Amino acid sequence: MKRVLSAFLLSAVLCTLLVACGGTPTPAGSTPTPTSAAAPITLNVFAAASLTESFNEIASTYHQMHPTITIKPNYNGSQILEQQIANAAPCDVFASADLTNMQKASSAGLVNASQVFVKNRLVVIIPVGNPGHITSLKDLARRGVKIDLEASTVPAGKYSRQALANLSKSADYGSGYGSAVLANVVSQEDNVKAVVQKVQLGEADAGFVYRTDVTAAVASKLTVIEIPDPYNVIAQYPIAVAKSSPHATDAQAFVNFVLSKTGQDIMKKYNFIPVNA
Repeated sequence: MKRVLSAFLLSAVLCTLLVACGGTPTPAGSTPTPTSAAAPITLNVFAAASLTESFNEIASTYHQMHPTITIKPNYNGSQILEQQIANAAPCDVFASADLTNMQKASSAGLVNASQVFVKNRLVVIIPVGNPGHITSLKDLARRGVKIDLEASTVPAGKYSRQALANLSKSADYGSGYGSAVLANVVSQEDNVKAVVQKVQLGEADAGFVYRTDVTAAVASKLTVIEIPDPYNVIAQYPIAVAKSSPHATDAQAFVNFVLSKTGQDIMKKYNFIPVNA
């Protein structure tokens, strides 16, 4: 009887110790249940300035879907972003407004393989007050008109000059059209948002920007003049994961989201042209 009682007491003590040490042992071969959520991660996304509004919504939507991942955007001209990455700025994803700057980053070994995720088109904007009395593209060549343009190193500035060259090949505009318009340029900016700001404030009579830059916040202050498709330039936006990213898998998952139907629908909402269009 004493032996049975001793065995019972020993068993009770062992059970108490097991509970104190964390409960029943995990059976061999099974997977332990995580005791806490994944550690928070911040992804630094370097994106062209023209992506500001659309990527703000992309970032918010992605964070709602993945609460442990925060998207920290860095918006600027693509040429500036490429230089920042080249100078070792912490970057996980690079979204450029042109293929040229992405190719520079790729040639320097800064990014993984890229793919075009969206497209865009150029327009001319004028202030609603229309101080330059501009009613058509032809008026941009009139002497005295003040035009704001992105620098030639900025994707939108490069595209704008290509569009002017295309218009100059048309008999409707004449071979000197592009030169006359460029002669009216009074300021050259580092990104498209700077052009939008100066034109809406009336500091310039007209400016070349992307269609997507005429956002709800500024639409009431601007009038848009379309550039006909035969002369316009369709901008291609590539995206890639930075090779220096410490979160390459999560960065690629974000890129996949941008390319997904949900991501593409958000881009379309902001007047971008989806890649499957």
